[in-house]
Amino acid sequence: MRDIPEDFQLGAVEAGFRYANRPDLVLIYSLRPARAAGIFTTNVFKAAPVQVARKNLGSSSRFRAVLINAGQANACTGDEGLEDCRGTLQMAAGLLNVSAGEILPASTGVIGSRMPMHVWSEKLPLLKQALGQTGSIEAARGIMTTDKFPKTSSRELELERGKIRFLGMAKGAGMICPNMATMLAFIISDVEISGDLWSELLVKAVGDSFNAITVDGDTSTNDCVLALANGASEAGPGSREEEEKVGRALEDICRDLAYQIVCDAEGGTKVMHIRVTGAKNRVEAEVAARAVGNSCLVKTAMFGGDPNWGRIVAALGRSSADFDPLGVRLSLAGHEIFSGGRPAEMDIDRVVAPGMKSKDIRVEIDLGAGQGTYTLLASDLSEEYIRINADYRS
Repeated sequence: MRDIPEDFQLGAVEAGFRYANRPDLVLIYSLRPARAAGIFTTNVFKAAPVQVARKNLGSSSRFRAVLINAGQANACTGDEGLEDCRGTLQMAAGLLNVSAGEILPASTGVIGSRMPMHVWSEKLPLLKQALGQTGSIEAARGIMTTDKFPKTSSRELELERGKIRFLGMAKGAGMICPNMATMLAFIISDVEISGDLWSELLVKAVGDSFNAITVDGDTSTNDCVLALANGASEAGPGSREEEEKVGRALEDICRDLAYQIVCDAEGGTKVMHIRVTGAKNRVEAEVAARAVGNSCLVKTAMFGGDPNWGRIVAALGRSSADFDPLGVRLSLAGHEIFSGGRPAEMDIDRVVAPGMKSKDIRVEIDLGAGQGTYTLLASDLSEEYIRINADYRS
């Protein structure tokens, strides 16, 4: 448990919301009040825990805990779902001797079902007992749904005033598409930092990581990234340079977790690293990258190991990005295979296909229209994705 920042404790227990023989109820607890920042789904159908967490963040500047369950989303459950969510926080607050407003809720799972409140009342005391006895991997396992493996990432950083630590964990494998995908992520640190700076750094880190991945083009109702910083190290950034160091560490955590999510894509076998350069601006570079990364035809070609450059070029052409087709250059798996409006004069299948067997495939696109750049991580698409999602509620 040495990766857990100072004065934080984790707890995880099996509650049986949907999954058997594994934890599915998790608590992140700070022994002292912590600064909190959060970023939430852009889906207009916002789950009860998203609504409650946003309200709590707007009402307080200090927090003590994050309470997470997997298996039931508590989304599209009306006023009753909101009351259920508030009820779970009240129960946890009584056990932890804090106020309900100092706890941030998060849920993931099937949409539309009411919470079994008797399960919460039975399991929350056990969850409190588990605090300090649970490691990061077990806690990360407790927030999974269709994930194949738990996702964690940690960093240590030396500042002039001392050492600080970061720990992140995330879940996500399907319904992944920015802005904010079907994922939960939680980051804790013992850094001493202002709430405004903590929020500012989190927004930037998420923008270049969790909001720059795609699996299947779907965004859900419960997505959030919550970050707590409790200052227990008594070390924090004392200069602009150190602020940037803290920001880079936070971004490293988010990028690592985001990459793990794409690696764990439902039915996925490969990760496309789509790098668009030469766009008129960053927005157009992003538009072009997303068109390629969300194309089912491109994704299935990647799964099959087929260097089908035509599908990539076609996706670019319908992306609405503004560029001259004759100025586009495309490299796949390290080989330039298209430029000047035509394929390279080589045996593309013989030269490029071996590189398509790699877990990570580089797709580099230069639009030749300006200085805008953007990088997107995207999964491939296989038959297994259909099987997983066809059977999700069965």
